[in-house]
Amino acid sequence: MKTERSRRPKERFVKDSQVEMTQLVLPNDTNQLGNLLGGRLMEWMDIAAAICAQRHCNRICVTAAVDELVFHQPIRIGEVVTLQASVNRAFATSMEVGVNVTSENQLTGLRKTANTAYLTFVAVDDRRQPVKVPPIVPQTPEEKRRYTEALERRNERLKRRHAVKR
Repeated sequence: MKTERSRRPKERFVKDSQVEMTQLVLPNDTNQLGNLLGGRLMEWMDIAAAICAQRHCNRICVTAAVDELVFHQPIRIGEVVTLQASVNRAFATSMEVGVNVTSENQLTGLRKTANTAYLTFVAVDDRRQPVKVPPIVPQTPEEKRRYTEALERRNERLKRRHAVKR
């Protein structure tokens, strides 16, 4: 008999769980230089990615890892930050969510890529035990590229984890 934890849910498309979240950078979000605090941006990224992961599998999801968090450009006070999150690949009980962050100066209209990151989430049941997640079906060339690269990142992450355990 298949249990809830062993049953693999029906496949989903990337577009079905994508998240776009917008924030205005206020004085309380910045450091002494008027730049967005890195920790605040990481919090926003984690929230956007968690919503995306949970939307994908209709489950509570917990953050398991953050990979390749890169700050490309500073984000200034008064700018609008847009976070776009999508599931790159689903594994048995986990999934990688990519987050792309852009900032916009509303006075000049200038938009720039400010940050990117890959977060891994694990879906859990009401006993906080991992449960299977639906496979993701990439459709566009970009989704297929991200799908392939997600497996490479996962393999590298698992190698690092096993090296630390030794």
